[in-house]
Amino acid sequence: MSARLKLTLSYAAFLMIAGALLLAVVWLFILRYVPANAVSTFAGFMPGRDDLVRAFAPAAAWALVFLLAFGLAGGWFLAGRMLAPLTRIAAATRLAATGSLAHRIQLEGRNDEFRELADAFDDMLAKLQAHDAEQRRFAANASHELRTPLAITQTLLDVAAKDPDRDPGELIERLQAVNIRAIELTEALLTLTRAEQRSFVREPVDLSLIVEEAAETLLPLAEEHGITVETSGDVAPTVGSHALLLQMTTNLLHNAIVHNLPERGSVNVRTSIRSPSVVLVVENTGEVLGRQLVSTLTEPFQRGTARVRRDHAGVGLGLAIVKSIVQAHDGELTLDPLEAGGLRVTVRLRADE
Repeated sequence: MSARLKLTLSYAAFLMIAGALLLAVVWLFILRYVPANAVSTFAGFMPGRDDLVRAFAPAAAWALVFLLAFGLAGGWFLAGRMLAPLTRIAAATRLAATGSLAHRIQLEGRNDEFRELADAFDDMLAKLQAHDAEQRRFAANASHELRTPLAITQTLLDVAAKDPDRDPGELIERLQAVNIRAIELTEALLTLTRAEQRSFVREPVDLSLIVEEAAETLLPLAEEHGITVETSGDVAPTVGSHALLLQMTTNLLHNAIVHNLPERGSVNVRTSIRSPSVVLVVENTGEVLGRQLVSTLTEPFQRGTARVRRDHAGVGLGLAIVKSIVQAHDGELTLDPLEAGGLRVTVRLRADE
């Protein structure tokens, strides 16, 4: 049976039970005290209980029949009115199942349980639509980025095939560079996927020690670019994946070093505890950035126009990976341009109590 039919039968049964209870009350509190036989008094003839029952029974039966019919008709109508929002929600669900995520229920009326369900479903559709658009954009960008080294490799091989006297050493060197670039991009994509799926083991981690490890690893790169890296702060205990948090910190430091002033630039990294969170702040000097550009830096394959062709520029997934790692650890990531130039990146993670 459908939910509407079940509710209809429930309403009708409730009315029938209520009517039967009323008849029982009449019997228990009125008719039982009336004599069984008719009585003749000075005031006249007084009907007995049997007379009253014979007169009342047909009317009571018709009343019960009316209550049954009224309960079925009224219950069917009321159940239809009550379940109408579910019909709209079911229709929206079927549309979403076909891939149409732009449809919204937008249920009107009071803020009752059905309205809350419809609003929650609309919010879910909005998030799914945004996620689907992001995944489509990411897939298109990833395909484009992966096609580039493959196309370059094919071009180099075609040139070598047409010119057999060409120096093979130069060709091998260029092929190695292109291959390294493709490997870096593939590893970045795998790291991004791993962070988004949250397929990692959580363990106690000290963020300040991770900062020292990342700074030590990138010290040669900083010296090569003439960048001064300063680390400071308190012990910052949190819970998460050591490998992913190290990747996050390394990406932040790498970006801060590479996207800096041509000379005499600086990077400042500090950790602190601001209960109930631990905070990692990475600041660097550099060119003045607009807020609109900064708001797009965490999207995959987004790079500033002046930074694309610099050495060690990466594959355009550095901050996207940072964002995914922070979200996988239920943290918060904010990027703020500095007035004097450069960027301040703040990461807030839950403290390990």
